[in-house]
Amino acid sequence: MKKENMLNAALKNLELTAEKIRLDPDIHEKFKYPKRCLIVSIPTRMDDGSIRVFTGYRVQHNMERGPCKGGIRYHPDVTLDEVTALAMLMTWKCAVVNIPYGGAKGGVVCDPKKLSGGELERLTRRYTSEIGIIIGPDKDIPAPDVNTTSEVMGWIMDTYSMNVGHSVPGVVTGKPLSIGGSKGRWEATGRGCVYVSLEALKYKKIDPKKATVVIQGYGNAGSAVARLIAKEQARVIAVSDSRGGIYRKEGLDVNKVIEFKKRTGSVIGFPGSKKISNEELLTLPCDVLVPAALENVITKENASRIKARIISEAANGPITPEAGEILHGKGVLVVPDILANAGGVTVSYFEWVQSLQAYFWSEEEVNQKLKKIMVNAFNDVVRVMEKEKVDMRLAAMMLGVGRVAEAARVRGLYP
Repeated sequence: MKKENMLNAALKNLELTAEKIRLDPDIHEKFKYPKRCLIVSIPTRMDDGSIRVFTGYRVQHNMERGPCKGGIRYHPDVTLDEVTALAMLMTWKCAVVNIPYGGAKGGVVCDPKKLSGGELERLTRRYTSEIGIIIGPDKDIPAPDVNTTSEVMGWIMDTYSMNVGHSVPGVVTGKPLSIGGSKGRWEATGRGCVYVSLEALKYKKIDPKKATVVIQGYGNAGSAVARLIAKEQARVIAVSDSRGGIYRKEGLDVNKVIEFKKRTGSVIGFPGSKKISNEELLTLPCDVLVPAALENVITKENASRIKARIISEAANGPITPEAGEILHGKGVLVVPDILANAGGVTVSYFEWVQSLQAYFWSEEEVNQKLKKIMVNAFNDVVRVMEKEKVDMRLAAMMLGVGRVAEAARVRGLYP
């Protein structure tokens, strides 16, 4: 799925889901369009004194179930269609885990690797001022995404607060702890993925202590999955990053791999491991495969060679629709991204609640609440899957779209 086709794919998935759940045609028509799209110019003073104008977006897809929620990404390839598609997916994701948000997404067309720290901060603050007319703790709460960090969220919170005249920690999530961030936020995506992966193993009647796990991508989410699933005594036999993968049949010491990557910049060359390509890694025999990096890594070309029994999508869209059909035909249980990586937005919800209350929870409390939500969501999706005899991806879409549709039906149409 190329980026320019993301919106078409999202609309097609909505159409398939609408047919399956017999969605009211009027509500379907409403869901096809975002509630609000804001395109802004971001004039930014560069270090050499010149002014460069960047383009930014903030799209709010739906507010039927509550304020909007969604990340902000900084990337040269950001487009309005991409941001619109991701906002729509966030609507369904929030509904699947049953948290009271609608979907939003934001982006700035830029290459942050080519900007200095000062330029990045000035760009962020001007972008925040421009989208400030539609964001807020009761309207739309941004969060980190591709190439944005807790530091960027701090700048957004400070800029918004300066413009309204008082501190508003609830305007963003993924903030530093010192200004209202939540404990457990930075490993939440990986932790949520582990919770649903353990449920999937249980569903498939596989003992986690005897399970083998392969992880493609060893960034924030992938390394957290590795560390946390190893704590459950599962055997992580292969991991990879952008330079390639490493394999050890007897299992890897994931914490030592994390340290090795921090020291060297890659997992490649880890002592006692065999170097393999990312393509080879995807087709290794294992119980759980976790794609945690790029989109579209499992396609119709390699899907028939996948030997995993369970795939948990820690990344967004790692499996193409054609590959999904092949995997379903092979009996592979695919835990879709709108469930498997929803731990991040769930703990963002916790952070928002804590910021609004000015009452903060322990990390143990955050993790317990996350586990309850993720396990409940997994079981809700399984019930739909078994009742409707569909794959897990369609079941999750049916559950999410159905919940938003019920809210739309009850609220009615204004005026």
